[in-house]
Amino acid sequence: MTEEPTVSNRWDADEYDGNHSFVHEYGSDVLELLEPNPDERILDLGCGTGHLTDRIAATGAEAVGVDAAPEMIERARDAHASPTFRRVDARELTVEEPVDAVFSNAALHWIDDEDQDDVLASVRDALRPGGRFVAELGGARNVERIVEATMDALEERGYDAANPWYFPSIGEYAGRLESHGFEVRFARLFDRPTELEDGEGGLQNWLGMFGDSFFAACSEDEQAAVIDDVESELESSLYDPEEETWTADYRRLRFRAVRV
Repeated sequence: MTEEPTVSNRWDADEYDGNHSFVHEYGSDVLELLEPNPDERILDLGCGTGHLTDRIAATGAEAVGVDAAPEMIERARDAHASPTFRRVDARELTVEEPVDAVFSNAALHWIDDEDQDDVLASVRDALRPGGRFVAELGGARNVERIVEATMDALEERGYDAANPWYFPSIGEYAGRLESHGFEVRFARLFDRPTELEDGEGGLQNWLGMFGDSFFAACSEDEQAAVIDDVESELESSLYDPEEETWTADYRRLRFRAVRV
């Protein structure tokens, strides 16, 4: 497997596990779709801090977690003794022997549109014939209100702004999978409003964790000012003052495909 990939987002593993644990908690449903079996070899693509990789290993499967972020891999190795964890760029993934399944939760939308085909080709090559690819990623219009409000606030302050994520529709991604030799057995696009942790600071923390690409050109003061503008814009639609919670407008694309 190729080592030392380039990573654009900065990751704080403590903050990720502390205030954004919903990422791996919601992955439980995707694990049910994976249906891991003992003695299978399963690759967790974009494993983060390894919680779901560890749960795959607990079924008796031989689990390997890969992620491009060194901070995540270091935390995964420290926290979980059983699975193997490797720092690998998904676009350059290789395996010594084909695996029975590739699993991915909340990772594929971090891959640029133009690089998605490289990832899917790598996943197909990693799977044995008949092996399955089970994943969930942000789907079309995921966090649309947050993205639009952030881009508007940045542009008003003279910054160039672009959506840093790839959020496809079912038709778009199913077509890509089929073009790489997969048969799509199941696909679903659905709304999943997600309550952000840390109360009043939930949206600020979410943007701080996941929105590095938005703020690459901003000073800390400018970033704080932009986030204040975003909060003001979205307060009436995404914030509950009685519960003191922000709810992000998540939409997810979940699929199960088989290498033919």
